Amino acid sequence: MDREKEQRAIKYLQTFQPQEEPYYLCYSGGKDSDCIRILAELAGVKHECKHNLTTVDAPETVYYVRETIGKENIERPELTMWQLIVKKRMPPTRLARYCCEHLKERGGKGRVKITGVRWAESTNRKESAGVVKVIGKEKTMLKMAEENGVNFRQVKKGGLVMNDDNSETRRFVEMCYRTTSTMVNPIVDWTDEDVWEFLHYYGCKGNPLYQCGNKRIGCIGCPFQGPKGMKKDFEQYPKYRAAYVAAFDRMLKAREEAGLTNRKEWCDGEHVMRWWVGGDPNQVTLFDFMEEAGIDY
Repeated sequence: MDREKEQRAIKYLQTFQPQEEPYYLCYSGGKDSDCIRILAELAGVKHECKHNLTTVDAPETVYYVRETIGKENIERPELTMWQLIVKKRMPPTRLARYCCEHLKERGGKGRVKITGVRWAESTNRKESAGVVKVIGKEKTMLKMAEENGVNFRQVKKGGLVMNDDNSETRRFVEMCYRTTSTMVNPIVDWTDEDVWEFLHYYGCKGNPLYQCGNKRIGCIGCPFQGPKGMKKDFEQYPKYRAAYVAAFDRMLKAREEAGLTNRKEWCDGEHVMRWWVGGDPNQVTLFDFMEEAGIDY
């Protein structure tokens, strides 16, 4: 295990600890959030573990979260995924990620958040995440950061990213976190191997879905995992598939009432589902067989 990275992560948490209230620790029930939970305990910083229920979490994840942080720390959304689909009048997609905003990224407003964001997760995170990320009114933040001599970089989607914990950065965070969205990412530079070695060292087995072969834990039917992953989800959780189809039926009705034209493939909820996952989610193709057999194509 990389003890240097562990000690550096602990130092980050101690450096940016808010004085007035505990950290808001974003706990998803995945391996990265287990890391930051344990690190916060090792650092001795005051924190509250909070889980934002998405309503499309796997049952195993819901049970694991309840056992780990207690059901009193699970926050429910104003609208379920099924209600959001009808309200937005379209399925969530890789480009239209309204589900993340309403279900996963809510909570902790005006608080300093601890997240398990890591560069190894995606190229986008490598470009947009740092030890500290602050999102707020752009001109005001830039002025404050420059006045305080903060070493920062701007990201395209908004926000300032800092990769150090010097006094200028600390002072900037203390000055502005109440009016912005401030995130401390103590394991931002950790690899998957770092994460698992750390968890095993501290005796944390993690979400049982990992023991079933899952490499990542997320929402059932998440478009980011691609058609194959979506099909696998719906084979494993058919009741969730039925709930999506029912929501798509209500969505089509809402679109008609709003005077919107439906795609020709969208005859009913079942057809929307097939379009959404890129074909019949129950159909096994030749490519599926070839991939399972390890044959290149």
